Amino acid sequence: MVLVRLRHSKTCQVYYPISGEVSVLGFNPWERKEEYLKQMSLVMGQKNQLWWDLPPIETFTLNKEIYEIPADQYKNTLDELVKLLEVGDILKIQVRKLSLGQRMKCELIAALLHSPKVLFLDEPTIGLDVVMQKKMRDFVKEYNTRKKATIILTSHYMEDVKELCSRVVVIDKGKLVFDGQLNEIIQKFADHKLLSLVFSKEVDPKTLDEFGTVKEYSYPKLVLSIKRKDISKVTAEVLEKLPVADLSIEEPPIEDIIRELFTGKDYA
Repeated sequence: MVLVRLRHSKTCQVYYPISGEVSVLGFNPWERKEEYLKQMSLVMGQKNQLWWDLPPIETFTLNKEIYEIPADQYKNTLDELVKLLEVGDILKIQVRKLSLGQRMKCELIAALLHSPKVLFLDEPTIGLDVVMQKKMRDFVKEYNTRKKATIILTSHYMEDVKELCSRVVVIDKGKLVFDGQLNEIIQKFADHKLLSLVFSKEVDPKTLDEFGTVKEYSYPKLVLSIKRKDISKVTAEVLEKLPVADLSIEEPPIEDIIRELFTGKDYA
């Protein structure tokens, strides 16, 4: 077990252990050794490292020098990232004139030029529209596959978690609640499924409680919460007794399951 203490400064927050050990790539993170820092990178959705009044390519050139990237490696990596993110036409445009989506793509390039082995993504899709969120997630998955980098994601968007995370660790008040695959959370903590129905004619709402918990009913759509073990039996009864035009069975939203985890439920 590792205990941590928080040290504050005007420019950053540094966590370091008061007992136990933490190791990243064989280094103690709080020592901030140059060899360690050159193997990691951070992308923050709400802050930028690009120079606001300069084109992105100027920041890329600066990072090349900061990380002492050989010229050939820099060119090859830059060409690859520019192609993957489709930003070849904006590299010489002032950052202030770019859209949020374009800026976030360039932020990723700036962070990945030195091919970090550990990448921290802090809200990488915040403020982006759904199309750009999907493109960003696709890129991160592609980068992870190509470079085999360790990616640690912080996000309030459960779609980010569902799309990008193979391993999920849930910690509540210092207690390790869960460590495993995302789909295992659903199996372990969600004791129900959602049965969504579309009716061919109106149904008396008073007759619906016998089938399960009514989550939503606005004709013609009904959503029922049903115990996982009863889903087959209840579905058969619904088809027999109600005028069903269409139905689907779904797992509850992952955000609902996570919310229940933090509302005093038994974790055992």
